[in-house]
Amino acid sequence: MKRRGTPEADLQRAVVQALRVALPRTAIIHHCANEVTEAGPRGAKRQAILVGMGVHAGFADLMVLCDGRVLFLELKAPKGRLRPNQEAFRDAVLAQGFGWALVRSLDDALGALADHGFTTRIAPPVRRPAP
Repeated sequence: MKRRGTPEADLQRAVVQALRVALPRTAIIHHCANEVTEAGPRGAKRQAILVGMGVHAGFADLMVLCDGRVLFLELKAPKGRLRPNQEAFRDAVLAQGFGWALVRSLDDALGALADHGFTTRIAPPVRRPAP
């Protein structure tokens, strides 16, 4: 179901559904809700609780674990930009040798699996180098 004003959420639902089909049943696809969208003191208190429980600023939208591989996917709308804490998370993940990809479409997500050596049950899309 597509909802108005939530392009990243719509993309994320589509990506999760596709990954569930493409990857082996043993794969783990996880979303860590890492921010509270409630405004005001109540939202700030909830966010502080989450941070105290280990929420990490900038953590990727999805984490994929499959056959000994780990891939972090940051989903963005076509014109969306990474925030500084998301760039810092990306850099830390890559420095530790894990996979990370920016995903703006379903093809990007499936291509990221192929780029990072994941075995899928479907053929990856043809990838064209960025201009």
